[in-house]
Amino acid sequence: MASDGRGDALATRALTQPHPDRLDPSHPLYAEICHRHEQAMAHGERGYLDPQTGFFVMTAQYLADRGFCCTNGCRHCPYLV
Repeated sequence: MASDGRGDALATRALTQPHPDRLDPSHPLYAEICHRHEQAMAHGERGYLDPQTGFFVMTAQYLADRGFCCTNGCRHCPYLV
């Protein structure tokens, strides 16, 4: 794991890659969710709306910039190994 210099250690996977325990690659909306996540990060947004539920989902970049894992089960948590 890599450290972001502020607290918890970041996982080694790319920030665009969700943890498989939080978003199963076989999920029927996996590609759409990943696309929305990547677009939100590319535009510097804190998150995006989930295409299935309409809930606001924070991006891995926003969570990494925060500097720690909140242990709330975030879909794109950058700290999960």
